[in-house]
Amino acid sequence: MIPMVDLRTQYARLKDEIQQSLQEVLESCTFVLGPNVEAFEREAAAYLGVEHAVGCASGTDALHLALLAAGVGAGDEVITPAFTFVATAEAIRYLGAKPVFVDIDPRTFNIDPDAIEPAITEKTKAVLPVHLFGQPADLPRISALCAKYGLLLIEDCAQSFGASIGGKRTGSFGIGAGFSFFPSKNLGGYGDGGLITTPSAELASQLRLLRNHGSAARYHHDRVGYNSRLDEIQAAILRVKLRHIDEFNAGRRRVAQRYSELLAGLPVETPYEDGVGVHVYHQYTLLSERRDAIMAALQKAGIACAIYYPVPLHRQRAFAEDCPGLTLPVTEWVAARCLSLPMYPELEDAAIQRIVAVIGEALNG
Repeated sequence: MIPMVDLRTQYARLKDEIQQSLQEVLESCTFVLGPNVEAFEREAAAYLGVEHAVGCASGTDALHLALLAAGVGAGDEVITPAFTFVATAEAIRYLGAKPVFVDIDPRTFNIDPDAIEPAITEKTKAVLPVHLFGQPADLPRISALCAKYGLLLIEDCAQSFGASIGGKRTGSFGIGAGFSFFPSKNLGGYGDGGLITTPSAELASQLRLLRNHGSAARYHHDRVGYNSRLDEIQAAILRVKLRHIDEFNAGRRRVAQRYSELLAGLPVETPYEDGVGVHVYHQYTLLSERRDAIMAALQKAGIACAIYYPVPLHRQRAFAEDCPGLTLPVTEWVAARCLSLPMYPELEDAAIQRIVAVIGEALNG
């Protein structure tokens, strides 16, 4: 069996470091908003090249609180892609704002900058691009559009920790950005966790209030907030893993390169890299007109695979009222053909060769 992600192998390698960090937390008996959270925020901010980083309970909360602190509210519109995980649009709807779904680039699977400007209205407050599968969105063009129309730029970096554009990390371009530390992510904890980055000291101050019941001093509440705190155990684990993130991402890029080399002669479309942004391959996602045949062959061979995402958000019942009758041709075309293969830094070459051999047999049989 070849899994989509192998957390056991990574844990075995980091076990001593992680166990020591956990032991220190347990002996301290400080479990919420303690020294590990503060240290992780500093270390993550330094790595990402941002002024401020604020830990929270999940990637979904990171997006929600970033939008809220930036001033998005009821009646506002936020332009975002429909080809993404549901949390991107949920975070918008939590605030009473409306997600305005636009189409994607067929090569990068990210929001198409050419689709943004026609979607701008007098109600548009922000643009929320997603760095899908670890591929940076075209932030230079998107940033220019936001500046032209006075819109907020808030990044969904749930899948892109460590990705960069022109040497600048994703999460450092807009007024805010949300990261996820779900266990399968490039930088993953052993439970839920999230991080919000911002260049604004005022926004960071508000985020720290919002994540902790609106409180800066115990039992004194400046505004209605939320219970969205990154705990010490997750922060301790993330501090260990952060020291290895460049190596992890290099391993993912090695696996992706090998996949693409071996798949080159087959009738599939492999992931695209534009040469400007550095892709960190949270997922390795190909396109094929014979996706179902490939899936069936992989599953029969005991090889995991997955479709991210089979039903775009503009086709989901939860968002039907936001976009009645909307058609997004590229999004729908990609969703019908995309397939993600096993991807983790420790994936061995023999396993990659086996996966590609099964795909070849499915396509040539």
